[in-house]
Amino acid sequence: MERENRKINVDIERKWVRITISHGKDEEIIKLSLNEATHLKEQLNSTIEDYLQRQNIRID
Repeated sequence: MERENRKINVDIERKWVRITISHGKDEEIIKLSLNEATHLKEQLNSTIEDYLQRQNIRID
C-alpha cells in the first residue's frame, strides 16, 4: 500500500508477520505473532465495516 510518501509492506518471517511502515526517511518495523496478526486482521475488518456503515447514515 502506498500513500504519498508512506509505504506499508507486510511479509512473513519464520513464525512472525513483519509489517514495515516507511514514511519519508522514517521507518517502523512491527513483528506480530500469527495470533496477534489474526487479531489485528479481525479488528481492521470490523473497524472498516463500521466506518462504511457510518458513511451510509445521514444525520439531519
